[in-house]
Amino acid sequence: MRSSIYVRTAPFRIPMGAMIPLRVRNVLAAGKNLGVTHVTNGCYRLHPVEWNVGESAGLLALHCQQNDIEPHQVHDQIERVREFQSRLKQQGVAIAWPWENDAGL
Repeated sequence: MRSSIYVRTAPFRIPMGAMIPLRVRNVLAAGKNLGVTHVTNGCYRLHPVEWNVGESAGLLALHCQQNDIEPHQVHDQIERVREFQSRLKQQGVAIAWPWENDAGL
């Protein structure tokens, strides 16, 4: 009996909501402690992805502090999401795979 699953993956993105707890305020996931499924954990546990999550969480915390808002308020409004994504890009934090067209973000 096999205890693991191997599934080929396509490029993926880290959803902001995976870093924001549902019932706790002023806390962000910043590494392996994201809210993910067993299958997607295989992607999210790799070091470059963990580093991206940490960079994103740190910058989200700073963004929220500077704008006097909470992470869920950024996540809940597409205009704020795009503003934050722009900030990530300005800081050199990848929000898409290099070969993807991220013009729609």
